[in-house]
Amino acid sequence: MTDEYYMQQALKEAQKAFEKDEVPIGAIVVMQDRIIARAFNQVEMLNDSTAHAEILALTTAYNFLGSKYLPEATLYVTVEPCLMCSGALYWSKIGRIVFGALDDKNSYRRSTGDNNPFHPKTVITGSVLGEECAVLMKDFFKSKR
Repeated sequence: MTDEYYMQQALKEAQKAFEKDEVPIGAIVVMQDRIIARAFNQVEMLNDSTAHAEILALTTAYNFLGSKYLPEATLYVTVEPCLMCSGALYWSKIGRIVFGALDDKNSYRRSTGDNNPFHPKTVITGSVLGEECAVLMKDFFKSKR
């Protein structure tokens, strides 16, 4: 499977968030070519500001594996992680992070600049299906105006 295939799966999760009037961010965790976790933002549904797609996907993956670390896993997320999620991803020791749309306003880069907030062994790949991911976000916020 390709990064594009897995990002399409994360986009399906983001669409679920969109349909539930949540900020449309979706995430999946993949290990050995198998999706072991799926999640989408549920901040409004759970009344919990920490219920980001990445956090929920990590928790699901930990529970599935019975482990607190994910060095062999890849997270696919439709939007560049925020600072809170990057901290959780650091502690997960996840092997790879693949994101879709850039987020200059809310991503970890806003606070960290050129400093990498992820585990030193984590590989980052950005802008996979970035335009498709960005369009979903733009459509969501346009509907709010």
